[in-house]
Amino acid sequence: MSSSGAPSEIVVVGIGADGWASISPSSQSLVLEASVLWGGSRHLSLVPSVDGQQRVPWPSPLAASLPALLSEYAGRPVVALASGDPLVSGIATTLLEYGAPVRVVPAVSSVALARARMGWSSESCEVVSLVGRPIDRLVLHLAPGRRILVLSSDASTPAAVASLLTSSGWGASTLTVLGDLGSPSESLQSGVASSWSGDSPALNVIAISVSPSVEQRAPASVSKPRPGFGLASWAPGLPDSAYENDGQLTKRDLRASALARLMPAPGQLLWDVGAGAGSIGIEWMRSHPTCHTIAIETDPERAARITRNAHALGVPDLQVVEGRAPSALSGLDAPDAIFIGGGATREGVLETCLAALKPGGRLVVHGVTLETEMLLARAYAAHGGELTRIGVEAAEPIGTFTGWTPARVVTQWALDRAPV
Repeated sequence: MSSSGAPSEIVVVGIGADGWASISPSSQSLVLEASVLWGGSRHLSLVPSVDGQQRVPWPSPLAASLPALLSEYAGRPVVALASGDPLVSGIATTLLEYGAPVRVVPAVSSVALARARMGWSSESCEVVSLVGRPIDRLVLHLAPGRRILVLSSDASTPAAVASLLTSSGWGASTLTVLGDLGSPSESLQSGVASSWSGDSPALNVIAISVSPSVEQRAPASVSKPRPGFGLASWAPGLPDSAYENDGQLTKRDLRASALARLMPAPGQLLWDVGAGAGSIGIEWMRSHPTCHTIAIETDPERAARITRNAHALGVPDLQVVEGRAPSALSGLDAPDAIFIGGGATREGVLETCLAALKPGGRLVVHGVTLETEMLLARAYAAHGGELTRIGVEAAEPIGTFTGWTPARVVTQWALDRAPV
C-alpha cells in the first residue's frame, strides 16, 4: 500500500505497563495535543481525557481492517499508542509494512525489562516472538545452554511453551514468566518445563534456560536420534530419521551437498520442486530464521507430510504448494535458489526454473535415472556449471561381518547464475 492512502504522519508513542507516568513529558505532549489518537482499549484508558480528541481503538481483526482505517484518515496526522518499543513485535512494524509514514517514539521495551530482571546481556540471549505466530518457531532455537526470551501472545503461551519443550526433549529447561513488566503488579514465576503449572498474566515475557531432559543426554541410537537434543544444529545434513517420509527423501549426505551449492543466505527464497519429504526446503529455512521456502509437491499425502516435518523441525512458516510443476510454479515469487529433486524430465520444468531464477541465483538438480542424467548432461553442455556423480556407501552387517552397502548413485547439476 502506498502512503497516499494513509495519514500524513503516524507518530507511534510507546507506553509502559505502568501507564501514563512511564512516558516522557515530550511524549505526553504529543499524545495530549493529537486530534486523533489510535490505540488498544487498554492503552487508551491510560491516557487523561482530552476534550474534542477523537480516540479510535484498533479494529479487529487488525490485519484485515487496517487498510480501511489508514484510508479513512488519509492526509491527516495521527498519534498511535503502543506497548514499550513499538518496533519490537509491535504495531509500528505493521504500519511500516503498509507503507505508512511512521515516526516512532519508543519507551523501554519488554525485552529490555526482561533482560534487566534476569541479568541477561543482549549478547547472551535470543529473542523469539510468538505474537500471532506458530509456537513451533521456537524449536529452531533450542540448543543446550541457550537463553531465549519469548514474546508471548497471551496468558496461554507459557503453558504451551512448556508442553512443546517437554514433548521435544527439553523438559528440564527452566521457565521464568515475567508478567506485567514495569507495572505495580509486576510478577515473576519460575519452574521446570516438564512440571509447569499455574496461571500466567495476559502480558508476559518468558525467559527460557534451555536444558535437555535426562533421557535425552543418553547416547543416541544411530537409527533414531534424540528428538530434540540431536537436532539442535543449523548445519545441513540432519539425520534421515529426523524426517517422516515414505522413502522419497533426499538422503543426508546428498542433502548436505545440495545445500552447500544452493548457499542459503539471510532473507532469500528457495523453490523446492518435487519436494518429497521437504528436507531440502526445511534445512534451507533452518540455516537462518529469515530464509523462506516454497515447496512444490504434486502428491497430497506428501504435501501434508512436508507441513508436519516443517512444524516438527522449527520452520512452520514454510509454504507448501500442492500441484505439478511447471504449471504450479506460475505466479510464485521469484526465487534466489531452486532445488529440483523430482520431475526434472517433465516437459518445461527445467526451462521454467531457469527462466524464473533471479540474477545471482543458484540451481541444483538431482537425478537417478539415465533419462535425467542425459538431460543434465545436455544442460551442462548448454549452460555450464558443475556436473557431479555422487556415490555413498555405508557400513552395514553382512552376516556376522561388516561390509559396504552402496546407495543409488545420484547425478547432480549445479549452476550459479551470473549477477547483472
